[in-house]
Amino acid sequence: MVITPDTKNWTWVLERPCPECGFDAAATSFDEVPGMLRANADAWQQVLARPDATQRPDGSTWSALEYAAHVRDLCRVYRRRLELMLETDGAEFADWDQDATAVSEGYGKQDPARVAVELAAEAEATALAFAGVEPRQLAHRGLRSDGTGFTVDSLARYFLHDAVHHLWDVRLR
Repeated sequence: MVITPDTKNWTWVLERPCPECGFDAAATSFDEVPGMLRANADAWQQVLARPDATQRPDGSTWSALEYAAHVRDLCRVYRRRLELMLETDGAEFADWDQDATAVSEGYGKQDPARVAVELAAEAEATALAFAGVEPRQLAHRGLRSDGTGFTVDSLARYFLHDAVHHLWDVRLR
């Protein structure tokens, strides 16, 4: 089954709480991001151990495994974006088609136990990268291809919302 790509611009989550998952980026400090990311990765371990982790709840929604594989890759992508911003203030990010990646990497066919290990490792590496940012670097900027600008600070909180929201997506399954 093909999943319809999400084309919404989620940058509004930097200004107000998400009404679905409840994450409040504006009330989250940059210094909280590494710990919250680690806690999120820990919660995914339980999700991926569920017997239904590979099952889609319906024809238009990813399975918990697919969401977890996405969060794993999200850590990689955003860690690279952070690195670019720290290297070059005003860095431009390469596009990442998360839906195409899900298909090309066969997210739904991956081993949940392996994804659990990989997600934990990627989350830890990303948490360490954010924890290593110096205060003077928080204002470094980066740009998405659509022109949306982020600072290191806003990128961290935007990224964290994505991970938190996807855990919320699988909460009742």
